[in-house]
Amino acid sequence: MKVVLRIGGSVLGDPPAAKIVNAYAEVISDLNIEGDSVAVVVGGGGVSREYIKSAAAMGLSPYQQDTVAIHASRLNARLVAMKLGGVSSVPTSIDGMLQRLARNRVAVMGGLKPGITTDTVAAIVAERWRADLMVKASDQSGIYTEDPRVNKRARKLDRITYEKMKEILGGSHRPGIHSIVDPIAVDRLTVSRIRLVVLNGADAKAVVRAVRGEKVGTVVS
Repeated sequence: MKVVLRIGGSVLGDPPAAKIVNAYAEVISDLNIEGDSVAVVVGGGGVSREYIKSAAAMGLSPYQQDTVAIHASRLNARLVAMKLGGVSSVPTSIDGMLQRLARNRVAVMGGLKPGITTDTVAAIVAERWRADLMVKASDQSGIYTEDPRVNKRARKLDRITYEKMKEILGGSHRPGIHSIVDPIAVDRLTVSRIRLVVLNGADAKAVVRAVRGEKVGTVVS
């Protein structure tokens, strides 16, 4: 199976916690050994948002704000890649990512370009690679009827359609956006129809359960 694993920077920690990185490296290696190919896309998390905040306070443009956030995500990606196999660099293009996947059956990247988040990067990789599944390891347990950080009565949805996801999460991009799945990625997934599972990334082994088709998080299909 071809799996795109999007790991939220907030899941890894600010800065990344060794225990969490080690746990994800173990899960990714196990999936690879069992025959699954894994494309990993890592976010910048709180560190990238702090850089965006500083850049905005300096009067830098949204393009420049996104640019510094991309570098934060690539640093996180590099750390995960090094733990997986000592790789000292990460792809900075979709073509580079696909080439590395073809060679190794596992590859890690961070941000791609201003104007999109790593959610969208993961969605583009999934499209180009013709992935079977995309898993979003988030700081929430799935997709809710509303933002549970705002409305405590929001209800988690176990299974929804792409159209329902767009209804809940649609919108537009802005630097530092912190959505369970960013709006541009939602649009792309609605078109590509790649199966998506959004889950709580605190337990790295939940990714294995999602890949195996067990009930976990929210399934979008």
